[in-house]
Amino acid sequence: MDTPIIALADRMKLIKPSPTLAVNAKAKAMKAAGADILNFSVGEPDFDTPDHVCAAGKQAIDDRFTRYTAVPGIPELREAIVKRFAEDKGWHYTPEQVQVCCGGKHGLYNMAQALFGPGDEVLIPTPYWVSYPPIIQLAGATPVLVPLSEESDFDLNPDVLRKYATSKTKGIILNSPSNPTGSIFSEKALKAVAEMALAGNWVVISDDIYDTIVYDDGPLPHILNIEPKLKDQTIILNGVSKSFAMTGWRIGYSLGPQHIIASMNKIQSQSTSNPSSVAQKAALAAVSGPQDFPLKMKESFLPRRDFIIQELTSIDGVTCVVPGGAFYVFPNLSKYYSKSFEGKQLKDSLGMSEYLLEKSFLATVPGVAFGADEFVRFSFAASMEEIKEGMTRLKKALSELS
Repeated sequence: MDTPIIALADRMKLIKPSPTLAVNAKAKAMKAAGADILNFSVGEPDFDTPDHVCAAGKQAIDDRFTRYTAVPGIPELREAIVKRFAEDKGWHYTPEQVQVCCGGKHGLYNMAQALFGPGDEVLIPTPYWVSYPPIIQLAGATPVLVPLSEESDFDLNPDVLRKYATSKTKGIILNSPSNPTGSIFSEKALKAVAEMALAGNWVVISDDIYDTIVYDDGPLPHILNIEPKLKDQTIILNGVSKSFAMTGWRIGYSLGPQHIIASMNKIQSQSTSNPSSVAQKAALAAVSGPQDFPLKMKESFLPRRDFIIQELTSIDGVTCVVPGGAFYVFPNLSKYYSKSFEGKQLKDSLGMSEYLLEKSFLATVPGVAFGADEFVRFSFAASMEEIKEGMTRLKKALSELS
């Protein structure tokens, strides 16, 4: 192949293609060809956006609210977010400490561009959400992967964290409940993180996008409740995508120290400008309106979670941590990697996901995408009928390996 005339930027050498692309592309092609694909790879609720939220979006269009807005979001939405956080969490911010952006991922990107650069290290508990390391790399900084243990339910181990922290550490990303594991960091672990963050002057990035989907009793442990002194060095990332089934509306938001939010606004002003005006009005209805929708989703997800855990752990050689939140399970299928089907050895999570797709028409996400190759992620944001059929297919597929 001839060398291209136009060379790519050096940063592209840092960003690896997603290992899930081939599996996802094949799943779509098979479904288009008529295959009965059961999709457990999707990272979004299987609910429609609430009617009152959709109505607000429609009204915005009818009102011709279709022009540019302020870069950090319309004032009434930022004010509503401030009010919601004060009422629900007891955390007090001003509208100037809020940025509304084009989805939670966009907020993470703005934050990384504003805060990190060459020579900086950012601690990322692993398994991690797929976009954390690339976004840190795109800022010129170095992601440092801190391994979590299945044996400890993927909780943070302070002793392990200390081994990975250096004088170059500038931040840590916390995602609790987690994607992909659904695990929740304990108060003990978060207290240790808070002590290290204060001592090392780290920025704490708390990705709380799943904080309304929690199955355990009692309040969700959060680092700001454990150590309020950290408020001046903490960025909260959240949005309406998961809590109100609004993934396609693309509205996320960030809260933090005003000078950091102001810098994130500079980044946003030179990239996307404002988020969609119509979607902001819909998000305003979600944030300021009835808050029972997330509870309805949680009540629907809980029996699905319990069933899929029961089915997975009944399979010989399969272990799976019970998720405390979100809508994912992350079973360890590595005992089957040494096995083969029709002379082809699976070897890894990508091979397992490909096998499940080809053999049983099950679309999953290989754990290598999350930095944990022993596992495969299943979403249980699917109907109980689909989950039952999916587990039947999984058991049959694994039983046919030799």
